[in-house]
Amino acid sequence: MEKEYVRRVVVFEDHFKEFRKTLDKETLKKLYQVLTLIMTVKRVPEKFLQAIKGRNGLYEVRMEHKSNIYRIFCCFDEGDLVVLFNGFRKKTQKTPKEQLDRAEAIMKKYFERKNG
Repeated sequence: MEKEYVRRVVVFEDHFKEFRKTLDKETLKKLYQVLTLIMTVKRVPEKFLQAIKGRNGLYEVRMEHKSNIYRIFCCFDEGDLVVLFNGFRKKTQKTPKEQLDRAEAIMKKYFERKNG
């Protein structure tokens, strides 16, 4: 049966691809299940996709696998397009500022390139 997509997911530059290379097959499978959910569900639960407070327009794809927590930063564009940026394995309760700053810089670059 064909899935109905409500949004598209794309990657910007190689940041997500580099992150993906660090994951084993099982974790990748889980990641693709989460991305499929984001593409097919109108209202994605915050457990899987959440806006980052204080970082205008920046979101994180949230995933847990075994005892590991992963985050992939992204933004929305044109309403239905999710643009993936950098990802990382979370080792502490708080998301590292340098990861947030990096994601924000990538997002800025994405919109500058798109609009410029």
